[in-house]
Amino acid sequence: MSAAIRSASGRIWPLASDTARLTTALMQQLGLPELCARLLAARGMTPEAAAAFLDPRLKQLMPDPLHLLDMDKAVGRLIHAIQNRERVAVFGDYDVDGATSSALLLKYFADLGLPLILYVPDRIAEGYGPNTPAMQALRAQGVSLVITVDCGITAFAPLQAAKEIGLDVIVLDHHAGEASLPPAIAVVNPNRMDETSDYGYLAAVGVTFLTLVALNSALRVARFFNVDNPPPDLMSYLDIVALGTVCDVVPLVGLNRAFVSQGLKVMAGRKNLGLRTLQDIAGVNSLPNAYHCGFVLGPRINAGGRVGRADMGARLLSTDDPILALQLSQELDRFNTERKDIEAAVLNAAMQQAEQQQDQAVIVASGQGWHPGVIGIVAGRLKERYQRPACVIAIDDQGIGKGSGRSVTGLHLGNLIIAARQQELLLHGGGHGMAAGFSVHIDQLQAFTGWLNQQVAAQIAAGGIVPSLRVDAEISLRGITLELAQILERLAPFGAGNPQPRLMLSNVVLRYAQVVAEKHLRCTFADPMGGKTLTSMLFRAFDGDLGSFMLANIGNRLDVVGTVKQDSWQGVERVQFMIEDVRP
Repeated sequence: MSAAIRSASGRIWPLASDTARLTTALMQQLGLPELCARLLAARGMTPEAAAAFLDPRLKQLMPDPLHLLDMDKAVGRLIHAIQNRERVAVFGDYDVDGATSSALLLKYFADLGLPLILYVPDRIAEGYGPNTPAMQALRAQGVSLVITVDCGITAFAPLQAAKEIGLDVIVLDHHAGEASLPPAIAVVNPNRMDETSDYGYLAAVGVTFLTLVALNSALRVARFFNVDNPPPDLMSYLDIVALGTVCDVVPLVGLNRAFVSQGLKVMAGRKNLGLRTLQDIAGVNSLPNAYHCGFVLGPRINAGGRVGRADMGARLLSTDDPILALQLSQELDRFNTERKDIEAAVLNAAMQQAEQQQDQAVIVASGQGWHPGVIGIVAGRLKERYQRPACVIAIDDQGIGKGSGRSVTGLHLGNLIIAARQQELLLHGGGHGMAAGFSVHIDQLQAFTGWLNQQVAAQIAAGGIVPSLRVDAEISLRGITLELAQILERLAPFGAGNPQPRLMLSNVVLRYAQVVAEKHLRCTFADPMGGKTLTSMLFRAFDGDLGSFMLANIGNRLDVVGTVKQDSWQGVERVQFMIEDVRP
């Protein structure tokens, strides 16, 4: 059946191109199983690239941090602060990337015997990024240097105010920058417009880690360390780096892949007290992987900034106090449950608006009194359901809307938001390719919505955005085995830029489908020639049209796309197929 035919969710399934010659080379030179080699070949990997991909090593992939613009200035100012024992604060964002970046600095400076002051803005009261009252408050506490992490690249007015009161600022960020830079001692950001670095794919936690690598090296040269004052073990921080990298949904390629691969090994050692306690509270009782980071631990860390206290995640990840670690883990777990209830209510209201926007290029949903802590998650849900970019806006009593957007492949949403702000349609705004945040006055909401739809519609008309689900390989139902799951695991860790391989089962019979927990489907597929059957799951089946489509097609033949998962139940290893899409 043609890949151009739309599926039940409205997507096409482009199949990876035939790469027989490269597949053979990978099999011969690296001794790989045929499917593993075929998947690597489909991702354009030569034998040399595949070898590094399968065994990512920091030693080989780590760049010289000083290649980043302003890194030398940042390190110089930090050394001066350390040598003079200045009061230093870290100003972090309230999401996982911000929490992990903050935690890295907190742990490093604590290991130096120079504890930092932590400041994370309240999502509702202060919004995203540095603000002038916060800068003034830190200066009043005797702080002479502030390090912003995962924010700051567009904070022109607050950083100008900081400069005027004698407060030095170092910006460590990864969001898209503008032609001008905020007034700061140093702006370290691989996505500065004047930057030539190849590491624009790093999360803020990766930029922060590179900064600590450069600082550690400079302190060695300065003879700061000795037998009684050894340098901090930066490798022991990689579990934090892995968590932030996965949760910020940056591409798991190159250095990021090494961060996550090595960081998961550190996480398995359970030496970080906060992470270990959170894993126990969340019921992670197997070796941690990228799924646990993104869907179990990350949402709980995020819950503090969404519906709890904004600094909870950074405090948990950096604490050595077991009582505090348990208290914070329990509170974050409770806040995560509360977040789910709030999210469900906002999602329901946003979907009612989205249903009236079927002819629009972008979904823009807004509501008075919506909780701003869940709008990013709801925007992601809308994007997945409708296969279009989505923005969700929570409007407060003063008529100011705080918005969060999620994009689709082919559309750089962060650049559009910056352009809208430059045209004075927004009060603030920025982001990266797949996600953005902004604030808008209610009087400008209609104009912003119209402008954004116009911009995205133009890109769609130019062929830049086509809802699709890339298929890595076609496989028979008999080929879905435990051995296959173990082979595919060699390509882990999976995430953005390295998605879990999608496999297509062609012309299989849907024998059985049962609703589980009111929102999931458990299915059984069978070979039309008889014999082999396969148990499958479709999670959140009724967020879109897939669940209803499948219930209406029991007994019919379907093409199915999904991923293979190795599962353990009561000590028995088995394979499960996780459905992503179906078509007749």
